[in-house]
Amino acid sequence: MLFVVPTPIGNIEDLSPRAIKVLNSSDLILAEDTRTSGQLFKRVGVSVPMKSFHIHNEHKKLDEIISLLESGKRLSLVSDAGTPGISDPGYLLVRECVEKGIKVDCLPGPTSFVPALVESGFPTDSFVFEGFLPKKKGRKTRISEILEEKRTVVFFESPHRVVKVLKEIQDAGGGEREISISRELSKKFGESIRGTVQDLISHFEENEPRGEFVLVLKGLGRKA
Repeated sequence: MLFVVPTPIGNIEDLSPRAIKVLNSSDLILAEDTRTSGQLFKRVGVSVPMKSFHIHNEHKKLDEIISLLESGKRLSLVSDAGTPGISDPGYLLVRECVEKGIKVDCLPGPTSFVPALVESGFPTDSFVFEGFLPKKKGRKTRISEILEEKRTVVFFESPHRVVKVLKEIQDAGGGEREISISRELSKKFGESIRGTVQDLISHFEENEPRGEFVLVLKGLGRKA
């Protein structure tokens, strides 16, 4: 059986008692970075063998992991922060488990885009999660498509590209569109900043972007 276990995006207290119990009952933990996960597990009393499983080796290790699961092992999958499979390794393994008839149990838990969406104040009844935008090929086209989306759009961006993507949205005609940008959610200096795209360009030109960012763009024509 495979357990997909969310880990804190910042605040260690967000790791649930059930998650700790599941991790400790596992035969092996698949970790995106064993050093990062090892530090967390040491603090919460998890002492289970780990194996690295990340974007650069997931194809190579897939057959080996499936064999372990088919032999009856209980495995847990974790990423460095948040829920595995959400812009993190996990999709390929879960898909293979489903195809092989191996039970998968994803625990509820931390993920950054939900609190960012709720804190934005934009409509949450229907939204689009984009993950990370393309870095090069298709990026301009994707931004144009996002600006035509009537639903709220949520996506991730790194601190050194926040101003760049805001200027790209402005250049595509979205300078007056309302946007909310959240960073360092659940941490001491976590915050959500709201305004037009132009407003936030000015803000981040005066305040160096730091931390992990979630951008929430109001849908085209939404009044609420």
